[in-house]
Amino acid sequence: MTSSTAPLGRVLIIAGSDSGGGAGIQADLKTVMALGGYGVTAITAVTVQNTLGVTGVHPIPVEIVLAQARAVLGDIGADAIKTGMLGDAAMVEAVASLLDEAPGLPAVVDPVMIAKGGAALLPADAIAAVRSLLVPRAGLLTPNAPEAEALAGLAVESLDDQWRAGEALLKLGAKAVLMKGGHVAGDRVVDLLLTPTGETVFETDRQDTRHTHGTGCTLASACAAGLAQGLDLATAVAQAGAYVQEAMASAPGLGQGHGPLDHGWTLRR
Repeated sequence: MTSSTAPLGRVLIIAGSDSGGGAGIQADLKTVMALGGYGVTAITAVTVQNTLGVTGVHPIPVEIVLAQARAVLGDIGADAIKTGMLGDAAMVEAVASLLDEAPGLPAVVDPVMIAKGGAALLPADAIAAVRSLLVPRAGLLTPNAPEAEALAGLAVESLDDQWRAGEALLKLGAKAVLMKGGHVAGDRVVDLLLTPTGETVFETDRQDTRHTHGTGCTLASACAAGLAQGLDLATAVAQAGAYVQEAMASAPGLGQGHGPLDHGWTLRR
């Protein structure tokens, strides 16, 4: 599935489509391209959404999702895998089996559970499947505070809480956890990267903006792009965070709700 040459930055993205273009597969592909990589996809669902919210979800059959992934892995190959919206427990189980078919690839698992507008994207049994099947297979797990609370069973309202929940997720088998701090109160946003050998803190000023649609998808895909290009974990996360911050700052101002980022800012500088 992979070549023996230097990484080309190929990322297999397994996630749902966002008709508004700000999150999901669309954001993932834009991000990987903007950072110099090449994205291939296995689409798990077609959603009806815009900046105001999600009004419909059409799941893609599990066998078609697996066929998409195997088709591109068997031909184009990949240097990393990124997962996003999976939809239900059956899809989580299928993706876990797919990760086992590509054991040498770093897997960035974004445990997407709730859309920016508040729509639930993952039922309770699927959350349990993520905890038992995907967390142990994650090379990097990227939960926000509500997702970490659901997976670790711990409140996440402070930096100490982020650390405790991250440690709990490491104990569940994740090789590394990026505890995102956007939902934690404070003038500064603190993301905490935890591994079995230590921790790295990434701190930035909080941006006062409504243009935050797809930040989680974008950050996880940016991490995957960096790992796919051979960057070490901390460097990939730092690059991803800087990319997202500028994408938010230069957002095009589209939509009436949670607006999309400027994923293409790197291509104009």
